[in-house]
Amino acid sequence: MILAQTLPTPVGPLAVLAHDGVLVAAGFTADPREMFVRLSPRLQGLPLRETHDLGDAAQAVRDYLDGKVDALDDMAAEQPGTPTRQRLYEALRAVPAGTTVSYAELAVKAGLPRTAARAAGSACAQNLVAPFVPCHRVLPASGGYGGYYYGTCVKEWLLKHELRG
Repeated sequence: MILAQTLPTPVGPLAVLAHDGVLVAAGFTADPREMFVRLSPRLQGLPLRETHDLGDAAQAVRDYLDGKVDALDDMAAEQPGTPTRQRLYEALRAVPAGTTVSYAELAVKAGLPRTAARAAGSACAQNLVAPFVPCHRVLPASGGYGGYYYGTCVKEWLLKHELRG
């Protein structure tokens, strides 16, 4: 079974989905089904049930919003991807709150050549567990915020929140 809870945030609702206590999706949407349909076929074969208390994951979100900006870092999360993509997700989770990296720097942190910046961008675009896997902390080397699946305004808020935390 996939359990889902939608939590309020200053930039809109955050749907968080877990399977057996492990996060499998999270995203800024009021409808957990929007995240559910992005899951692997194996997980989509399980029933989706909304809950009012997802436990540790919900508490981590509340703690994060209350200013403990590293609260999301230790939550177990898994998502599909090649070994290279998994290395990029691990490297993303190691980027501390309040800091940013470029796509090329993320590739290097994952043990890939700087030329793998495109792979880093693709991993961020396909990330199913935002903001727990903090792709919002990756900025283009050319400046600005770049893109973000949930909108640049959400990315900007997350980064500013983490600087205050």
